[in-house]
Amino acid sequence: MTGAGLLRVDPGVAVHVRPGVLLVDDVRVVEREPGLDAAIAASEPALREARELGTLVTAVRAMYRRFGIDPTKTRPSSEALLRRLRKGDALPRLNSAVDVCNWCSVESQLPFGLYDRDRIAGDVTLRVGREGEGYDGIRKDTVHVGGRLTLADARGPFGNPTSDSARTMVTPATRRLLLVVFAPRSLESEVVAHALQLTAQRFREFCGGVEAGHAVL
Repeated sequence: MTGAGLLRVDPGVAVHVRPGVLLVDDVRVVEREPGLDAAIAASEPALREARELGTLVTAVRAMYRRFGIDPTKTRPSSEALLRRLRKGDALPRLNSAVDVCNWCSVESQLPFGLYDRDRIAGDVTLRVGREGEGYDGIRKDTVHVGGRLTLADARGPFGNPTSDSARTMVTPATRRLLLVVFAPRSLESEVVAHALQLTAQRFREFCGGVEAGHAVL
């Protein structure tokens, strides 16, 4: 599958963002995957001390500022996870697919979005949100995306690098995934490709998923 078949990127966004896209089919999502417990726990101490992650945090913050967002007030999901770890807390656990996504996001320090493909209507575009656009967030009130980076389908926006929608959230009923990495254009494509490869590998290992396509755009 070509990159264009996975995601359309608005030209005004493409100059600032190098998105990575991964499709995974036949996943088995469970509320708690015991095999993940030891693997995630073993990775957390090194992530708390990893100094090289600061460069990636800076790059993602710069991407946010390109869209008029103060990243110290509206934090990228990857940075929010890292800050949680460095306060001494564990990574949050929701279900096996989301847990893998959060683990790979904090390790790569790139914001990830994870969506149920069967809840997406039509083609997906990465664009800037229009005035007044928003959606019901996961365990949140309305997420406003006007002027901000957002993913949208035929029904409207459903995701961004900070918080995603309840409409397309991944649950134990999910069988097909769309994962989007919101990477800054300043990063080499190999960095984004590595994040996709790592995530696909972990989906296979812990969710039984089969990759159906990937691209760095």
